[in-house]
Amino acid sequence: MDVDLYPDLAAAGGLAAALKQVAADLSMDVRVVPGDWGTSVSVVSPPPVPFRRPLSVQQAVDTRLFVMRGTSRGVQLVRGATSELREVVLAAAAWGEGTSLSELHDLFPFLSSDEVAMAHETGPAAVVDLQWRRLREQAAGEPGFPGFGLLVEAAHAEPALRQLSAFASHWTLGFSTSTSRASGVEVAVAPAYDGRPYQVRRFLHEGLIGETATAEQAVALAVAHLPTGLGPAVAGSDDL
Repeated sequence: MDVDLYPDLAAAGGLAAALKQVAADLSMDVRVVPGDWGTSVSVVSPPPVPFRRPLSVQQAVDTRLFVMRGTSRGVQLVRGATSELREVVLAAAAWGEGTSLSELHDLFPFLSSDEVAMAHETGPAAVVDLQWRRLREQAAGEPGFPGFGLLVEAAHAEPALRQLSAFASHWTLGFSTSTSRASGVEVAVAPAYDGRPYQVRRFLHEGLIGETATAEQAVALAVAHLPTGLGPAVAGSDDL
């Protein structure tokens, strides 16, 4: 730790101790513990809202800055940085109490959330809609790779796939019942490329189910291998 940058942390005995001291000065009841990504700060009373993990904090090395991020169901929803410990504690409390992402930005302009985070806050259907919009935009921007574009449009036209969380990994489309990328896929389809046919797979990059000549045939084969009665995608679990 650079004492010149962080004299308050050095005096308190580290980041966690300094955060606890600031929280006490603010008469706030918070819990500060080591986390997977730096130090985690969460409110104790009122209890944190379900699925919001404690706000994680790391101190920068070359400049005085506390970098924060907040995740929920395996997805990062908010990120930001400030040089003030007091703002870290206040932001952690607001995050844990369930303050909306737009309100968090209004209260703490150093915090930000992207389009994906805002969709996750709205709900799984909004995430799925955004994923499909981005996939179609990506396909439209790749005129030299017609197999990918044909696959995206054929999959989007199929209701059984359009209701699922969809993403591309090395041009292979994966379809999942969870909007968290940490979850597995139900089925995957690789586009035709350089003489290779469309491939329907059990996993993103292995587990070949079959090959087809057209995107429509690939989509039909993929749908045939979905579990019966598969419903729309849901939010990821909290243990991701």
